[in-house]
Amino acid sequence: MKVGDLVVRKSYGGDITFRIEGLYDHISLLKGTDYRLVADAPTSDLVNVPETTMKRRKQQAQIKMIESVEALEQHRQRQSERRQTEFQFANAPNQAAHFEMPGKVLHLDGDPNYLQKSMTLYNQLRVPAEGHYVSEAKMSEAVYTLLPRSRPDIIVITGHDGVLKGLKHRDLYSLQSYKNSQNFVNAVKTARQYERNLDMLTVIAGACQSHFEALLQNGANFASSPGRIMIHALDPAYVAAKAAYTSIRDTIHIADIAPHTITGTEGLGGIETRGSHRLGMPKWKDLSTLNVTPSVT
Repeated sequence: MKVGDLVVRKSYGGDITFRIEGLYDHISLLKGTDYRLVADAPTSDLVNVPETTMKRRKQQAQIKMIESVEALEQHRQRQSERRQTEFQFANAPNQAAHFEMPGKVLHLDGDPNYLQKSMTLYNQLRVPAEGHYVSEAKMSEAVYTLLPRSRPDIIVITGHDGVLKGLKHRDLYSLQSYKNSQNFVNAVKTARQYERNLDMLTVIAGACQSHFEALLQNGANFASSPGRIMIHALDPAYVAAKAAYTSIRDTIHIADIAPHTITGTEGLGGIETRGSHRLGMPKWKDLSTLNVTPSVT
């Protein structure tokens, strides 16, 4: 075994694929390739993933993500057509076609690789997004600094989390039983100090096995993980994209989101929240084609 190898854990039935991030005596530090999980395991418990198995798992995840992206694209198209029809019913002139303003996302991630994957998804869906790699312990400080500067409609606060092993008395109600849930809660509190209105700033928070209830109780609109399961790296970004392209007239329902995430309602849940997508008119003009007479000396 060496750093960079793709492996699974025999004791867990090979359920999650990891990349070895570090080797310390007989212990390996592991990071999930597709799930937001950092773990350690005896090196003797690890098995290299056959290339064929890795390809199959990647293809399965890719198929699901493509289906999710297509569902978002269809949702956006239906919404655009519906709003265009409303303009026509309002006797809006044809030349006054509308323009779209999807919600802006500020994405803070405790993992640089997952951040890059999320930014690629936003770019693919044409969601305006700003991303920052921030360690979980510094999330609250980063939220305090970046929110006034970025002024987003949606903020994603994610990274790595998990229920701690080896606790003598594990209490899933206690934040002390989780690796980073307290850090995420602190960041959510800071976000709500900036904007208390749940519909003016949509907060999406948490990672694998995070304290779902505590995140919601402290101001998150959507959070992980109701079933204390591992969530896919892109699930928070998908929820953010859905919020960005749901009309401010409509409510985002978790029941509409869950079928298009990898982990469903066991991985992500939340409260009904208004979308952040707006339409305006008239459509922006190509300024290079306008014949404008200057009026100011």
